[in-house]
Amino acid sequence: MYLGRVTGRLWSSIKNPGLEAQRLLIVQPVTPEGEPTGKALICTDATGAGAGELIYWVRGREATFAFQGVDVPSDATIVGIVDEIHLGKRKPGGGA
Repeated sequence: MYLGRVTGRLWSSIKNPGLEAQRLLIVQPVTPEGEPTGKALICTDATGAGAGELIYWVRGREATFAFQGVDVPSDATIVGIVDEIHLGKRKPGGGA
């Protein structure tokens, strides 16, 4: 799974029939600290995420698993909306 931030939405009047009724969102991959990393991509959305939300997404064959019973031709899908991130920084000397 990867972290990302929703930056927009994509509309397409002509598309693969498997993408009918699927939301397509523009996602900017980010680090756990929230810094942009890599190029933006288009993801199908299985969560109802909105603009500006921090999400996690999967790619590859796993991207189709969120749509059980429906054949969605996607190689990147939003599968969760992040509520909080806790970055536990270790103290020098091995303490937590």
